Amino acid sequence: MRQMVELVAADGPDVVCLQEVPVWALPRLDDWSGMRRFDVITRPPLWPGPFSKWVTRAHQGFFRSGLAGQANALLVAPRHAATDLGHERISEHGRERRLVHAVRIAGTDGVTVANLHASNDHAHPDVPRAETERAAAFAERAATPGDVVVLAGDFNVVDPQLRAYSAPSDGIDHVLVRGAVPDSVAPWPLERRVQNGVVLSDHPVVEARLRIGGA
Repeated sequence: MRQMVELVAADGPDVVCLQEVPVWALPRLDDWSGMRRFDVITRPPLWPGPFSKWVTRAHQGFFRSGLAGQANALLVAPRHAATDLGHERISEHGRERRLVHAVRIAGTDGVTVANLHASNDHAHPDVPRAETERAAAFAERAATPGDVVVLAGDFNVVDPQLRAYSAPSDGIDHVLVRGAVPDSVAPWPLERRVQNGVVLSDHPVVEARLRIGGA
């Protein structure tokens, strides 16, 4: 986890959106990244951090986040003034709780960034698509009028189909933008997220570059 966060923060990004972060790791993200953390817990841990961390490491594929819990996190570079805009549930009751949360980056041109992790229901793509629409609606309500709105994360659907937003990338992880045109949006190649023969993230990192207010 530490290697992955250090790698994604190494070139000084403005904002990083993370999903499925084990709850024990949240307090460490600031030091690992050198960035300011905003987080929301989507699934509380069943056991204390050190023990759940040890058991989960025994078989990541089997235990996943069931013991350690999971969270979404937004990391913002310290050069930016940022405000927490809160969070909202996007999944229907009766399903696993899925949340979107957002921060506003202040400046001449404000930017509202919302981070989501939609339900993994590939047999019923209308489920994550509806959650994505709810996440976009939340971001737009939370944003200051005139803000650029960025909706990023694991959408768990290949075609979000959000009007007024930029086109999605390949796969299920996207960075969608309303109010600006991205210079580029592209997933990292596999070799960029491998260290010492270990793939540090099971999903490709999607990197977007935006030109906002001449910067």
